[in-house]
Amino acid sequence: MESRCDSVLVMAFRQFIQRRARYVAVPVIGALVLAYFGYYAVQGDRGLLAYLRLAQEIRKAEITRDLLRSERETIERRVKLLRPDSIDPDMLDERVRATLGLGRPDEVVVLLRREDEPRPVLLRQ
Repeated sequence: MESRCDSVLVMAFRQFIQRRARYVAVPVIGALVLAYFGYYAVQGDRGLLAYLRLAQEIRKAEITRDLLRSERETIERRVKLLRPDSIDPDMLDERVRATLGLGRPDEVVVLLRREDEPRPVLLRQ
């Protein structure tokens, strides 16, 4: 009789669990789906962190663009001074000295160079 009583208790407990599982399953599945979409909204390829990384890359690119634009404007001004219709004597003198490495004997020449420029060759007369 005990085994029959045990089996009845087991069946009653199983039915109790199945009824409760029906009420719990939908919210649990909903929470899992919500967690899935929430995770990919933050961590995914188009999520919040990807957006922040992209925004930082855009800021760096804009800074680089502004630096290159100012460097280009500087070079354009210098080239304008070297045009045949408006040659600036000081600019011409500077370019001749830098290109040929020549100077007067009584001058002291201090050459400042960038890291990426080759070292000029100085000729003595």
